[in-house]
Amino acid sequence: VANEDRLHAVFRQAKRAFLLNPPASPASDTNSEELKTARSIARAVGGSDLEKVVVASSYGAQAGDGIGDLSVLYEFEQLVQGTGVPTAINRAAYYFTNLDNLLETAKEGHLSSPFPGDLVLPMVSPADLAEVAAIRLSSTNNDVGIEYVEGPRRYTFTEVAQAFSNALGLPVALQGIARQRIEKSFREQGFSEAAARSYARMTMATIDGAELPNEPIRGKVTLEEHVNSLVSQT
Repeated sequence: VANEDRLHAVFRQAKRAFLLNPPASPASDTNSEELKTARSIARAVGGSDLEKVVVASSYGAQAGDGIGDLSVLYEFEQLVQGTGVPTAINRAAYYFTNLDNLLETAKEGHLSSPFPGDLVLPMVSPADLAEVAAIRLSSTNNDVGIEYVEGPRRYTFTEVAQAFSNALGLPVALQGIARQRIEKSFREQGFSEAAARSYARMTMATIDGAELPNEPIRGKVTLEEHVNSLVSQT
């Protein structure tokens, strides 16, 4: 992705492409690094003769600077659409796999989250995202523009704690991370100062609420199925 000439050559061998901007190392300035790769991918798409692309994006994608995936992926959407190649954009809800790193502390009876326990949050399995991406990648060139993809229903982090509790067979308490400590909590996980600031701003934008679609594409995998599968693999 850093070599747009080579990537352009690859795209010229294809008819269609699924575009996912890779995450940068949290030890780096993630916002800066991810904007570089987003711009490189988009430039490689330009003039490639691709007949259609599908872009992986995020709920809450918005214009701005330093709002993590929300601003990076919004720019990615705009850049790819600007190439003139028919572009289908899949904005994904909060990945269930973001919960996977909570398993070890859940086994100790608690999990920490900056999201208030009563905040209703759209969530989705990557398996469902893959299915929708495959459908749109093989659909007609008229199937373009933004679609929102989430799971069967929306969840709270109180329900996340309960799902871990049920799967582990022990009480799991939700411990909130205060708003003023969100950035520090990312730094404590090894994020660079710039990355912690960007991720904190993204988290707070999510807490403050993004406009949610009335008719998203709904997947099949539930929160409970994901957590049960995660626990069964350990």
